[in-house]
Amino acid sequence: MKDLEIILENKAGMLALMGETLGKHQISLEGGGVFDNGKYSVAHFLIEEAEKAKVVLEEVGIKVVSTNDVIIQKLRQDIPGQLGVFCKELANAGVNILTQYSDHSNQLIIVPDNYEKAKLVSDKWMKTWWDNQDYSI
Repeated sequence: MKDLEIILENKAGMLALMGETLGKHQISLEGGGVFDNGKYSVAHFLIEEAEKAKVVLEEVGIKVVSTNDVIIQKLRQDIPGQLGVFCKELANAGVNILTQYSDHSNQLIIVPDNYEKAKLVSDKWMKTWWDNQDYSI
């Protein structure tokens, strides 16, 4: 899975064009969102076939700014504060979060500025939080 950062002209029908274009090419969105930024909107979507999506979107005039590696993390819903603690672990490792959203499986999606460092933190997190059932904040 990859994150696509997309710029959409902020006018009626642009998200429809994006969705229809991807659907026509059998490309599924697995999570993401669109955020108003004045004349343009910035969209981030989780996509399995990122390179194919980039090509077909650009064919209809939709600008794909970047294709990003993502950290996909399942947080424990039974423990409040997980987002803060996980993000603090990333910050302590010197990782800046560029984008954060959820996928359709309620997993945390993060586009970090340093994927390799973030992956190490994420792997350690999984062992600490999921293997130790009695841990609390």
